Amino acid sequence: MASQIYLDWNASAPLADSARAAMAHAFGMAGNPSSVHAAGRAARKLVEDARIAIAETAGAGEARIVFTGGGTEANALALNGFAADECLMSAVEHDCVWTKLAGAGVVPVDANGTVDLREFERLLAERKPKLVAVMLANNETGAIQPVAEIARLAHGAGARVHCDGVQAFGRIPVDFAALGVDTMAVSAHKIGGPQGVGALVARKGAVLQPLVAGGGQEQGLRAGTQNVAGIAGFAAAARVTAPMSPALRDRLETALRETYVGCVIHAAGAPRLPNTSCIGMPGVPAQTQVMALDLGGFAVSAGAACSSGKVKASRTLAAMGAGSGAGEAIRVSLGPTTTQNEIDEFARAWTALAMRLAPLPAAAA
Repeated sequence: MASQIYLDWNASAPLADSARAAMAHAFGMAGNPSSVHAAGRAARKLVEDARIAIAETAGAGEARIVFTGGGTEANALALNGFAADECLMSAVEHDCVWTKLAGAGVVPVDANGTVDLREFERLLAERKPKLVAVMLANNETGAIQPVAEIARLAHGAGARVHCDGVQAFGRIPVDFAALGVDTMAVSAHKIGGPQGVGALVARKGAVLQPLVAGGGQEQGLRAGTQNVAGIAGFAAAARVTAPMSPALRDRLETALRETYVGCVIHAAGAPRLPNTSCIGMPGVPAQTQVMALDLGGFAVSAGAACSSGKVKASRTLAAMGAGSGAGEAIRVSLGPTTTQNEIDEFARAWTALAMRLAPLPAAAA
């Protein structure tokens, strides 16, 4: 509904004006980027200019940019060809990585959702993996992983490193070269680009096995005619991204904690994305909270929005030792156009809901 306050940017950001304009221009072009005539060359130029824009935003330098149908496909492309039992992944990876590597060694995290580096080193020595998968920032809690250190340790043990950078890309400064990983997945619709477009950033020399065979597009790694309009929109959104401030997130969390003693902020002790709060209401199922807030005019989510609309206990929070709290947390994620007034309205609505439903007293006035 038009009046709803949208606080689910980690699920998908509204389409940016710059992306809409770029896509409209691309929709007016007739050429196939693989064609050698003028119309084809014009379409090809859009794709190649977009490749440069994504590389610049990712701090990728001379790395390859392979356009895909989204972050999930980019992750799958990076992981393709590896058997699960020769991989390690963190306990808080996105479902698309978790499912692809079912049976892999799992690196535990602490109560804030950060990889246990000591246990990671032990598992490296014990399992001798060929690949390590670790996300840069968690989609549910916003917790940022020490990826550069993980990559250093993994490479020292002879393992390749893939990083799911989907939630971090465009929200915090991302420097692919400094992270030291071999591949990194990014996505358009998290930053105001269109849905259904993503990219894999890959260092030169990284061997990849294509998921789709055919005409040899995307350096032979993703066959099929490129989504020129989608790629143009992705690049336009990437060009205008800027690191976000945590001010509104902190304002929200302070307001909730001051007005309701039962409020739980998951991963509060870890470095986090500046736009993400994972908020627990003890005793109240996440689904109840999401539905009540939706009726009250607020769009939020319970964990990742990738399970066909299902609301279930968070595997990420369970790995953090949240216990029953894994099924009692919602995710509030902000964007560049979120206002202070919207945050204050949400804080009042959440607190009123907690006082009505949760079996805990309100803080003293």
